[in-house]
Amino acid sequence: MTALGRAAADSATMLRRNLRHALRYPSLSVGTMMVPVFIMLLFVGVFGNALGAGVGGAASGGYIGYVAPGIILMAVASGCMTTSVSVSLDMTEGIIDRFRTMPIARASLLTGHVAGSMIQTVLSTAAVIGLAVALGFRTSGSVLDWLAAIALLMLLTFALTWVAVALGLLAKNPEGASNSPLIIQFLPFVGSAIVPPESMPAGVRWFAEYQPFTPVNETLRGLLAGTPSGRDAVVSIAWCAGLAIAGYACSKALFNRKAPR
Repeated sequence: MTALGRAAADSATMLRRNLRHALRYPSLSVGTMMVPVFIMLLFVGVFGNALGAGVGGAASGGYIGYVAPGIILMAVASGCMTTSVSVSLDMTEGIIDRFRTMPIARASLLTGHVAGSMIQTVLSTAAVIGLAVALGFRTSGSVLDWLAAIALLMLLTFALTWVAVALGLLAKNPEGASNSPLIIQFLPFVGSAIVPPESMPAGVRWFAEYQPFTPVNETLRGLLAGTPSGRDAVVSIAWCAGLAIAGYACSKALFNRKAPR
């Protein structure tokens, strides 16, 4: 077996390990998934009429047509905490020393975490999409639009997962790892997810328009709700690629420093 084949096999083993951990201790994964679910119920079921009137009818289908893409992004961002905590647990509980004595690929530990976290985030995002449809979200997007939206969500999930891995490696303990991704989870709120940036004060509006989640949200909204997105698709891909490269590079450097050969 080639070195690449061994690394792939070791990564698959680590993926199974992480998925078994998630099944054995589901509270963290379920808790993370419930956050965007509660946000969806709150902003659609409680605040929907008032916010929808303020947004001006939002997209076709009322306020849920406007807010659903943003809350779908929140489901993707919420997965960062689980990833960060899982990586921090591995780094602080001594399992790394045991793995170092085994003939396994060093990169497999991190790639297993990334693959496992992406699977959990995809399931969580699918649940939020299902809830949005149940609450009345209807899309004008074609099959190609949905495929493009799924591809964009997968790219964003991959990028944020590597950022979360870096945050988990950077944290001193799992408690710190659970707090560090909060800024990522908060960013969609200070964007175009809940209300248009045009309704915000000048300084906040500038930040909302130029932070990474806004172009991704507008691209997703354009694909699913038919609103104009302009060059947001190109900006979104650039943000996702930049975050993925930065997250991977930081993760690799931190892992090599904390778990030397």
